[in-house]
Amino acid sequence: MTSLSSNAIEELRASTRGQVLLPADPGFDEARSIWNAMIDRRPAVIVRCAGVADVRRAVAFARDNDLLLAVRGGAHNIAGSAVCDDGLMIDLSPMKSVRVDPVARRAYVEPGATLADFDHEAQAFGLATPLGINSTTGVAGLTLGGGFGWLSRKYGMTVDNLVSADVVTANGELVHAAADAHEDLFWAIRGGGGNFGVVTMFEFSLHPVGPEVFGGLVVLPLEQAKEALRKYRAAVDAMPDELSVWAVLRFAPPLPFLPQEVHGKPIIAFASCYTGAVADGPGAVDVVRGFGTPYGEHLGPMPYAMWQRAFDPLLTPGARNYWKSHNLAELPDGLLDVLIDAIGKLPSPQCEIFFGQVGGQMARVPVEATAYPSRGAKYVMNVHGRWSDASEDERCIGWARAFFEAVTPFALGSVYVNFLTEDESERISAAYGPNYDRLVAVKTRYDPHNLFRHNQNIKPSAV
Repeated sequence: MTSLSSNAIEELRASTRGQVLLPADPGFDEARSIWNAMIDRRPAVIVRCAGVADVRRAVAFARDNDLLLAVRGGAHNIAGSAVCDDGLMIDLSPMKSVRVDPVARRAYVEPGATLADFDHEAQAFGLATPLGINSTTGVAGLTLGGGFGWLSRKYGMTVDNLVSADVVTANGELVHAAADAHEDLFWAIRGGGGNFGVVTMFEFSLHPVGPEVFGGLVVLPLEQAKEALRKYRAAVDAMPDELSVWAVLRFAPPLPFLPQEVHGKPIIAFASCYTGAVADGPGAVDVVRGFGTPYGEHLGPMPYAMWQRAFDPLLTPGARNYWKSHNLAELPDGLLDVLIDAIGKLPSPQCEIFFGQVGGQMARVPVEATAYPSRGAKYVMNVHGRWSDASEDERCIGWARAFFEAVTPFALGSVYVNFLTEDESERISAAYGPNYDRLVAVKTRYDPHNLFRHNQNIKPSAV
């Protein structure tokens, strides 16, 4: 940036409808701050885009001036790829429009929208598409990595519901990618991350969901965890696609339905969401109530949008976060023993380990249909290290890595790319498995000089 003249910056400002921020400008520090407080980077310039023209201009400016380029959507990515040091950061957060066509059951979503923005508009018509489990997550990053959540067993991955996308490529061209247009690019952005361009509009198919679903939490003492997980693994294959049950092990948060003396104790919680008829909900989740004798439970009808926000208090921005993740086909006893030992050594009240149940419709899509390949996983395991004080970094990261290594013999070897931290570039090929070589070919076609490299990078063959 030091070689760029003030004239170049002024020309950038003059040709941008949004804001162009330099380090001394008001709002710069707020714009560069992201969800994971471990990431503290300072771009040389931030372009807060107001529309497609701004995105094209920013991409061209970074390319023509040989600047490292980072792209911010919801800024929730664990690796912190939304922000770079000394380069140009494209901030898409001002582009938050969500337009729903309830007759065609389509949603048109800009890349700065969050899950909460999407759900607010879609649920006004009793519609939804599979997204994540934290309402402050950005739709763009979630989708580009694959995307899964409470609806995925019924309706597939987020990318399985992507109908088309508008993409600004490395040469500044705006292209429309769909099943019948730029098909190779459309295939690649459905799981290949931000490697191929900047998506400025997503078109999703929608499904009738809610406005109420049936679900909630059943919280058991850690002493019952092994037997409860044995019952859980025995029950999952018989569960209908409308039911998703996730297992979370951590210290008990101060939930209002738990006795005060339970707060802070190690627990296993089963989080359930049933999207069939609400009247059928009690019968559908009754199997979960049989996993053990709970400290407490909170089950019942609730707005779907409320359930999507239920875990937000545990995932607020500003904490230090480090994740390790595996895809699993089974939960054998050996894994359960390692798991319970790790929960007995939790280094922070905010740390947790969860198992997200997938399968169902997600598993019926062929591996080669989208860039996201991990259709054979039955559970996505995430070791969520989370703490507040930098002095705890070594201890909390060490705990997460130790458990990850101990579980590796039980894992499939694949991984969800959105759960990779910045120090796991060696696992990128594992994230894409048999689809990796095809992704390299698409990358080579659309971004041969690797302009979009501040991510879990798929390198073009020329690099």
